[in-house]
Amino acid sequence: MISGGVMEDLMQLWHRAEVDKRTAALLAGAACGAGAAVLMIRKMIRFREAKDKIQRARERRTESLQRAEEAVLRFKESHPTTDSALILTLSLSELTKQLQEGLLTPEEVFYTYMEKTLDVNKKLNCCTGILLESFDQLKTLDSKKKGILYGVPVSIKENFAYKNHDCSCGLVTDLDQPLQKDGVLVEVLKRQGAIPFVKTNLPQALLNYDCSNPIYGQTVNPHNLQKTSGGSSGGEGALIGGGGSVLGLGSDIGGSIRIPSAFCGICGLKPTACRLSSQGVRPIYRGQKSVLSSPGPMARDVDSLALCMQALLSDHMFSLDPTVPPIPFNVEAPRASAILSGICGVSSVPELWKQHAAVEDYIYETIEDWRRCNIDVLLCPMFGPAYNFLYCGKLTTMLTNTMLYNLLTFPAGVVPVTTVTAEDEEELKYYKGVYQDHWDRLFKEAVSGGEGLPVAVQCVAMPWQDELCLRLMREVEHLVKQSRK
Repeated sequence: MISGGVMEDLMQLWHRAEVDKRTAALLAGAACGAGAAVLMIRKMIRFREAKDKIQRARERRTESLQRAEEAVLRFKESHPTTDSALILTLSLSELTKQLQEGLLTPEEVFYTYMEKTLDVNKKLNCCTGILLESFDQLKTLDSKKKGILYGVPVSIKENFAYKNHDCSCGLVTDLDQPLQKDGVLVEVLKRQGAIPFVKTNLPQALLNYDCSNPIYGQTVNPHNLQKTSGGSSGGEGALIGGGGSVLGLGSDIGGSIRIPSAFCGICGLKPTACRLSSQGVRPIYRGQKSVLSSPGPMARDVDSLALCMQALLSDHMFSLDPTVPPIPFNVEAPRASAILSGICGVSSVPELWKQHAAVEDYIYETIEDWRRCNIDVLLCPMFGPAYNFLYCGKLTTMLTNTMLYNLLTFPAGVVPVTTVTAEDEEELKYYKGVYQDHWDRLFKEAVSGGEGLPVAVQCVAMPWQDELCLRLMREVEHLVKQSRK
């Protein structure tokens, strides 16, 4: 039996323990509340920092556009006889010829395209900023007219490195981190006499074939403002398709040159992987080797693509990047002997190696199939026309049309061949697709309302046969022109 004194002591201990529990609970609650408050404050700070970064980026863009506009006005006042309308009609080949012969000055061409770019951007929101250094480069061009692209203004995708400018890939976290030097292709352009003058918009993280990000907003299609320009080189596609640039550089890991080119009615080439240097062309992440990205040209016609490749595949590039195979451009590409008309997570290193091996096997098997069928080049479909907004993120399955050739490392390009007619729109009402499933229904919704939009085909060749791919593209382009006559 417990005595009264002992019982009293036990009761006091129990009471003290209960008080300690309540105190501990209160302290724990307070600690949790404080922790949540700290997390909330940190979140608010990060939000504020992100908002400030975006604001600074937009202010830089606005300032560059305003300064460029002022420079254009000054030039026009002092050069009232410049025939800008004529300059804008010239192909790249014609433009370079007249620049070399002195019939046009680099200043006339530069300010003509600068003015047009500013006008196009107001409608399409395709530029992330004017490269104001281009005005200084214009003044210091070699008077001996050296370089295949002497005096030609060239637009570049935002993820191409240009000294003292960001390569954000549309990510807020990567703003305010200007590059220390030009990328290899930008440097080669300059050595060939070209003037990189504007950077163009892309989707956030490059991982979409639309063209929108939280920093610079949505780029729209030059043929229909209610349609996407495609991506990820969507700013390039829109600017060139809208007439604001005669030549541009994009990059392609799943169709990112070919899709916006097709959507915007221009030509684009994804060269063989590693044919052109990727030093200074920023991917969203490094080290991914299963499917390789390729930088490449975009322009209004195939000859312009070929001329750009000829300029880039030079001793300048081979010396700046010794990892690139020193294969000059073959201007005498042969005719194709046959034409046939009708893409990755791993849990371990061994699994990664298995995946790489499977890709290698698939490439060799495809090459053997092509040889067995006596195929040199392939003419095949290119999906489109340009989609309505928000559908690119839903219809990821369509990328198999383009991503296949990134996996195979085959060069591939697109050429516009026709436009959507009223009859096409009428037939679309009854379209059910091949499988009559969810994807077919989405595709029908995506392309509706596309009358007048360009439609393109895709041309493909085997690895390192970029010139042959361009040759097929040129043949297609020629046939289209003949049929229109």
